[in-house]
Amino acid sequence: MNITEEQIAQNWEELTKRIEDNFDGDRKNSLLKLYSDFSEQMMMAPASGIEHFHNCFPGGYVDHVLRVMSCAERLYSQWEEMGADMSNYTHEELMFCALNHDLGKVGDKDNDYYVPNPSEWHRKNQGKIYDPNPNIQHMTVPHRSIWLLSQYNIQFSQNEMIGILTHDGVYDSANDAYLKPWGKEKALWNNLPIVLHHADHMASRIEYENWKNGNKVRAAFTTKPKYKQKPSPKKTKISAGNNSAQDMFKDLFGEA
Repeated sequence: MNITEEQIAQNWEELTKRIEDNFDGDRKNSLLKLYSDFSEQMMMAPASGIEHFHNCFPGGYVDHVLRVMSCAERLYSQWEEMGADMSNYTHEELMFCALNHDLGKVGDKDNDYYVPNPSEWHRKNQGKIYDPNPNIQHMTVPHRSIWLLSQYNIQFSQNEMIGILTHDGVYDSANDAYLKPWGKEKALWNNLPIVLHHADHMASRIEYENWKNGNKVRAAFTTKPKYKQKPSPKKTKISAGNNSAQDMFKDLFGEA
């Protein structure tokens, strides 16, 4: 399963637009710098290394991030409509977490996080298309996400840190201290981590079903969110340069 070069370029344009729309000031500029510096890796990165997990194909990472952001927006609205207390975190904080929840999967400046699995047997019989790169320092994905943000001096709130660290929910035992508290004083202060995890789980399940059913990958941003976006620039850039994402893709990989 894969997506076209045109879809990869369109997804990158959309991801950059969402950074422009959801953030302001120095934080927006720093995020754009980080994403521009990692653009080559991000555009082609898979979202997982095993085909029956989710989006295990070039371009799968950005597609997954966009889908998680879309799911998070809709779940945020549904929780609010059903009477949940949304007063102790912001929409921007949720979008920041959705944008960066899997950032650690891009690796570092010198290395991809995933590398092709050299074993044909494992690819064919177990669907293990990619392996974690043995040439980078081992970290959990959430910890690498936080580390990469810190390398660009990107400020994040306590809510955002906990959201990113716990986005895998109870599937990761490292989250037990946050999600399985023994005393009420240790309970989560807000529902951001729960909404984010549900959004990630929803997106991953949809991506799994697409793979299982052999469906074509549909755009992760086919419908408009309910919240009112800020005005965006007439033409979205992926960096301070003059190339669009489509032009950049052609420069990197040639004509289709």
